[in-house]
Amino acid sequence: MSLDHVQPAGRPATGNARGESDGSAQASYLALLARDASVEAYEQPLLLARAEGQPAERIAALEQAKLLALRVRSELEGRRRREAELSALFETAHDLAGLRDADAVLQAIVQRARSLLGTDIAYLSLHDPARGDTYMRVTEGSVAARFQQLRLGMGEGLGGLVAQTARPYVTDDYFKDSRFQHTLAIDAGVRDEGLVAILGVPLMLGPHVIGVLFAADRRARVFEREQIALLGSFAALAATAIDTANLLTETRAAVAGLERANEIIRDRSSVIERASEVHDRLAELVLRGGGVHDVAAAVSQVLDGTVEFTETGTTPAAALKTSSTEGHAVPHGDDWIAAVAAGGELLGALALRGHPDLDPVDQRTLERAAMVTSLLLLARRSATEAEQRVRGELLDDLLDAHAHDRDPRLLRERAARLHADLDATHVVLAARLDGPAADAEEEADARRRLWSAASHLAATRQGLAAARDGGTVLLLPLGTGDSATGLARRTARDLGTAVHQPVTVGASAPVTDLAAHPDTVAAAYTEGRRCLDALHLLGRGGDGAAAEDFGFLGLLLAGERDIGGFVECTIGTVVAYDERRGTELLRTLDAYFACAMSPARTKDALHVHVNTVAQRLERVGRLLGGDWQTPSRALEIQLALRLHWLATPQRH
Repeated sequence: MSLDHVQPAGRPATGNARGESDGSAQASYLALLARDASVEAYEQPLLLARAEGQPAERIAALEQAKLLALRVRSELEGRRRREAELSALFETAHDLAGLRDADAVLQAIVQRARSLLGTDIAYLSLHDPARGDTYMRVTEGSVAARFQQLRLGMGEGLGGLVAQTARPYVTDDYFKDSRFQHTLAIDAGVRDEGLVAILGVPLMLGPHVIGVLFAADRRARVFEREQIALLGSFAALAATAIDTANLLTETRAAVAGLERANEIIRDRSSVIERASEVHDRLAELVLRGGGVHDVAAAVSQVLDGTVEFTETGTTPAAALKTSSTEGHAVPHGDDWIAAVAAGGELLGALALRGHPDLDPVDQRTLERAAMVTSLLLLARRSATEAEQRVRGELLDDLLDAHAHDRDPRLLRERAARLHADLDATHVVLAARLDGPAADAEEEADARRRLWSAASHLAATRQGLAAARDGGTVLLLPLGTGDSATGLARRTARDLGTAVHQPVTVGASAPVTDLAAHPDTVAAAYTEGRRCLDALHLLGRGGDGAAAEDFGFLGLLLAGERDIGGFVECTIGTVVAYDERRGTELLRTLDAYFACAMSPARTKDALHVHVNTVAQRLERVGRLLGGDWQTPSRALEIQLALRLHWLATPQRH
């Protein structure tokens, strides 16, 4: 017999078996504890033992070991939870020690409270002394906008009860709890968020409640004492954070006040120096020909702010009128407005942005700058009017056949001084305001605005402009790839935008070599006037067009009858096809119209088969387009055919 099967003296065999069974059971559950298994895993050894049919003693030992292991597991989980809670409280206290941003600390408190309590949402409300209620300061996990914007009166809702009694309150089912006052607004917000169980604890500063910290779930739940105590600890830290932030704000405000006082002392000592600097800068700007924006930039540097020149239409009307009447800069919100005026005429304003507090010396500086700006604007206006007169005089000389100084060399020199090139291709445009005026004064003012806008447009496009025949005439260069029609339409649009009124523009055909042939300008102007009149007759006021836009009517409108151009534009493709291939499409087309557009009669006139006529007309359609037989196109084609045969030495 083997010694392994000999019982030791004095120990019963059953006791040994039970000890081995207990040790084996404990070992199984120690392994589960070691790997932090789930609660469900602790049932596996029992289920396995029963499945294997092990003795009752073995199953009882496993049952006892399971209970002990679960108790140990629960204790370990509690310790880990307390360790996490202490760690979170320590981290929050550490945040408070280095407080820089109170909002960030409060956000961290709410986030940690939600995480440690395992709730769906956590939020913090603060008391608003001005309105006598509480408002949401921080939320974490919230998805409903109405809930995030809730305000709770004292005693309203669970939070109002906590704030009123300075004690924690918890409800397992908010809507079934009658211990606190329900309101429609609060209940609607809670319903939007889907909350059921809510725990609220007060934020205390001494005996005063300054807010409430909440943790809530979207399902029924019972909050334990430890969880209420933990949320209370976070609430205490939040109250400390708020108190610290308030003290820090007060300290910063006091320091800022002292700094402002020191700055005032320093500013007063440099007032005279700044005034002298402004005087020198403005004088230098005027002497070297500076502009309005140069003045604004210089004053911006001196006043350490942003100074802008604004037009009368974009300046606050009341402030502008007050400044003009009183002759001083006036405040407008956080800005200061100084009217720029000359002889009772408002030219605009200088606006100092973002300086609500302006001392008298700086105010005087802004006023002096406005005066210099008005002088510069008057000088610029005089120069502009002089240039406009010069441009108008040159164009008048080109239009007037009896004008002196029409020598080509002199004309080129005069144009070059205005940055215009008379050797380039140009278009003459006749412009007129569309729509009646209320009276003669309004009409004269509208014409002045049109002339001013046309002069500005001509200057920016290296052209010329002049007032003529109750409207305006422009001579503008034609760019490569551009057309007279496109230029006329753009000019009508630009002038209409500038004068805030529809402007109709008629354009001539492109003209060239104007210095050598100045009479061309007058003929082109006549053509542009005809197009302008045609647009009005056709009810196309506010539009732009050239003679080429009117089909065969363009022949009547054009100053020089461009018959060849009309024929080429209308039937040029058919003419070229006949010349290239030796076909008789033109002859067929002429016979087709002569026979009242009847293919049967056309084939008799040409002595060909009707299919031949059909094939030729089909080819014509491909060359001229599918709409060639419409009344308007047919009329133009017949006129072009007649002009073509008249210009052809021998009719085919």
